[in-house]
Order: sequence, then structure tokens, then C-alpha cells
Amino acid sequence: MNIGKMMQQARKMQENLQKLQQELAAMEVTGEAGGGMVRVTLGGDHLVRRVEIDDAVWQEHDKSLIEDLIVAACNAAAASLAEASKRKQQELMAGMPLPPGFSL
Repeated sequence: MNIGKMMQQARKMQENLQKLQQELAAMEVTGEAGGGMVRVTLGGDHLVRRVEIDDAVWQEHDKSLIEDLIVAACNAAAASLAEASKRKQQELMAGMPLPPGFSL
């Protein structure tokens, strides 16, 4: 492989990574807990954008239940974001020849 072709591939990879970062920053995912009684929406920047709690949860007057549901919804959203990020990386890098042992 010649140096010109390697530089072209490196440029293409850099463009793809910039595109990936923009898409991830614009992404939002929602995690749920308690059968949807608590929903947490995360942005691609891993910041919480929204927390929605069903009125029925408040009627229980169980602080620890509410806390547990919020934690579970946050964890579900984080897992969903990680999976979506991984999928986006694979889509954008499909067909790009990476050196042996290199992965994103």
C-alpha cells in the first residue's frame, strides 16, 4: 500500500469519526423502569435531558422505591446509549480497512 492511499484512508476515517461525533451528540435515548413508570432520557453527551415519573409512583409515598426506579431507568438509558453508539460506529466504519488489532 502506498503512502498516498494510506493518507486518503486516514482522512476518510477522520471525516467518519467527526460525523460519528456529531450524530452521537444529537442522539437521545430513553430508559424505563417499573414498567414505564419512570423514564429517563439521556443525550448522546451522557447528560440527563428529562426525567418523567408517573403520578402513581408518587402515591406510594415510598422514597426508596422512587430512588431505585430512577437509578434503574438511568442505567437502562446508559446501556441503550452504549449500544446505539456501538451500532453507529460499526455503520460508519463498515468497509474501512483498519490495521490488524485496531478497533473502535
